[in-house]
Amino acid sequence: MANDAGGPGGRGADWAGVRERVTALGEAPFAGKVFGARFQGFGHDYRLRPPLTEAEVAAAEEEFGVRFPADYRGFLLRVGAGGAGPHYGVFPLCRDERGWHWLDGKVRNDGALLADPFPSAEQRARWRAEFDAAEPVAADFPDEASHRAAHRAWDDGWDLLDERMTSGAFCLGHQGCGYYTWLVVTGSERGTVWNDLRGCDRGIEPVTLPDGGSDRTTFGEWYLHWLEEAVREAHGR
Repeated sequence: MANDAGGPGGRGADWAGVRERVTALGEAPFAGKVFGARFQGFGHDYRLRPPLTEAEVAAAEEEFGVRFPADYRGFLLRVGAGGAGPHYGVFPLCRDERGWHWLDGKVRNDGALLADPFPSAEQRARWRAEFDAAEPVAADFPDEASHRAAHRAWDDGWDLLDERMTSGAFCLGHQGCGYYTWLVVTGSERGTVWNDLRGCDRGIEPVTLPDGGSDRTTFGEWYLHWLEEAVREAHGR
C-alpha cells in the first residue's frame, strides 16, 4: 500500500460541526444562489451521504492499495461519504457488487492507477509529445488501408494516455462544462487538489485559493473555503 510520504497529505482539518453547518444551509434565505447547489435537478442541494466507518475506509484503502490523505479521510469519517461541496458536490465513495468506487459515471472512478505516482507537468508534456510523435504517417505505408488501420490503433491509445495523465489521483467532482477536480493520493503532490481543465485545452493545474498564500491547496482547505463562502452567500452577507 502506498504510504503517506510526499506532499502535504498528512495535514488534518477540523471537521467538528461541518456536517451540521452544511445541511443547515438548505434553509438559508439565499441557499439557491450558491453555485451548484440547486441547478435544474443536478445540484447537491446541501445533502450529504452518511459518514463511513473506520472499517469501511480501511477496506477501501486496502482495495485501492493507498492510504487517503488525512483530511479527506477525516471528511469521510466525520462529514460524509460525499455530497454537498464545491461546484456540484463531492463524488460519493461507495461500495457495491463491483467493490469500492466513486459514484459519478462520467470519469474513471474505480481506483485504477491510484497507486501510481501523480505525474509532473513535465512528465505529462513528455508523454503527450511521445504520443504525437508516434502518429502514423501515410508515406510510411504501402496503401491507404494499412495507414488507416495503423492510425486507428494509434488513436485508440489516446484513452489510455488520457487516463494516465491523472495517475495517483481520483476525481472529487465536476465543475460543469467538462471541467473536473482531482485529489492526489500518491506521489510528491499527495494531498493536493487539482483542476482538470483539459476541456478547454488548459491542462491540469493546481487549485489555488485567493487568500491561501500558497500555490497548492489541500482537500480540507478546498472544502472549508467553499463552506465559508457558501455560508456568506446563502445568508446574503
